[in-house]
Amino acid sequence: MKNQPLVSIISVNYNQSGLTCQMIDSIKQCAYRNIEIIIVDNASPSDEPDKIKEANPDIHLIKCEQNLGFAGGNNEGVKEAKGKYIFFLNNDTEVDPGFLEPLVEAFENNANLGMASPKIIYHGTDNIIQYAGEGGINPLTGRGKKSGRGEKDMGQFDTSTETALGHGAAMMVPLKVIEEVGLMPDIFFLYYEEHDWCEMIKRAGYKVMYVANATIYHKESMSVGKNSPLKSYYMARNRLIFMRRNSKGLVRLLSILFFIFLTIPKNTLKHLIKFEFKLLQTFLKGVFWNIGHDNVKQNPRLIKNTLNGFDITGAYQHRLQKI
Repeated sequence: MKNQPLVSIISVNYNQSGLTCQMIDSIKQCAYRNIEIIIVDNASPSDEPDKIKEANPDIHLIKCEQNLGFAGGNNEGVKEAKGKYIFFLNNDTEVDPGFLEPLVEAFENNANLGMASPKIIYHGTDNIIQYAGEGGINPLTGRGKKSGRGEKDMGQFDTSTETALGHGAAMMVPLKVIEEVGLMPDIFFLYYEEHDWCEMIKRAGYKVMYVANATIYHKESMSVGKNSPLKSYYMARNRLIFMRRNSKGLVRLLSILFFIFLTIPKNTLKHLIKFEFKLLQTFLKGVFWNIGHDNVKQNPRLIKNTLNGFDITGAYQHRLQKI
């Protein structure tokens, strides 16, 4: 494409400098040249993030003093970004060389577009789809369903379309939209933050799009693990936070009743049958977190400062902890 506005690609590293370097290598194969790469290291306790900078001296490396979580880490990257468009990319991904042009074109041709995600394929598979759009979060169950998940890509999702939700592994948002609606909600720390952000962006009057002719490859579950206590805790905790932030009245009441009388008993029984006592403990800990926390509405803002560029306000209250 002739017009190539600057795109800031932001990725968060946590103990995975090797994977992060592989991701950067794939980005460097892209035809789209007007990019800056910002890597945010989330205070990796057993990694040497300086190796990323040594191997890629042209990138911008930010080293956080403490783990700010997925949202908080990405927000630190936004603070330094100069691009017209911000592309958030998981570090456990590799990109197709032509993935950026279709995403940028979608925004350049639609001023009302607030977020877009590409097609996501499970890395190392026979083109098995992870994401080709999403139908949204059910207001009662707090669960979503991704289009095409588990299907082989045979061209059945090759049409770009408006969708309910983007995907946190790969999503583009214009900087002007972030300035308007605020940064990614850091109360979540890990999981559901991108879904909540989508809802914020849509409430501001913008659309979300699945861009079919842009593709990335995701090495799913390499960061946390499919059955880790960390995931069990934050999935339970944040599912409830999401419902509390995005529903009200009768819908909120029904969603809470659904969780109490169906979700909790189902998950408790499942973990007991499988002797997964640690997962049960962390699941219940995530649920009970919501009982003692009344205010889940806070969200950091991006404020333009004429002297220092962009400044992020709002405390990052939730840190990685032993569970």
